Amino acid sequence: MVRPPTAAQRRVLDAADPVTGRLRGTEAQLAALVKRGLAFRHPRPPHDHFLTPAGHRIREAPPERPPTGEPRPDGAAGGGRGDGDDGVFAARPGGAEEPAASGPARLREVHSAWQGLLELRRMTNPDGAVDRPCGWERAHLVRAAALALEAAGHRPEGADADGYRVRATPQPEAVAVYAPDPGTLAACAATLEGAGWQPGECTEPRTGVRYLLASPRRV
Repeated sequence: MVRPPTAAQRRVLDAADPVTGRLRGTEAQLAALVKRGLAFRHPRPPHDHFLTPAGHRIREAPPERPPTGEPRPDGAAGGGRGDGDDGVFAARPGGAEEPAASGPARLREVHSAWQGLLELRRMTNPDGAVDRPCGWERAHLVRAAALALEAAGHRPEGADADGYRVRATPQPEAVAVYAPDPGTLAACAATLEGAGWQPGECTEPRTGVRYLLASPRRV
């Protein structure tokens, strides 16, 4: 059974960039996370440390309450970025339950998250390419597609009656994108294609509803 991270290690994990997974900490802390398989040291300068998939899973899991009752630092998960209860940036896949908050602050957050994702592509794709999705996006399909759409100026359902809605599918490495307006659906397809995805229009057999089936492009 894998031991849970220590309180200090958990704070480093929680403070990782919510999109790129870039870590900040002492050399000893980072080395300990690498040893446990929760982080890796990038081979190219400046040799920053990033979360591994296992590190991302632990970061996104609710922390166990420490036996001493030590409180979790406010805003540790994202340094105050985003609109979640703990300050973590959250991509919006669309839905009636989503907040409709927008404005300059949200635009800055989305722009920053998208630039961080492009940097993650550059740092983790073997050839440094930024025109196609990286491993993090393949592990977080709905969040990645929603971020690409919102970063391009599309509005999610809930904030816009004609907005997009991204949902997981049973197919591996594929998401479904819905929009009530055909023009919005076509615009979403163009955005995803430009962001390195392969979208194709499909029709639900029972309802006749049109939607996009989109997968991250590999080459």
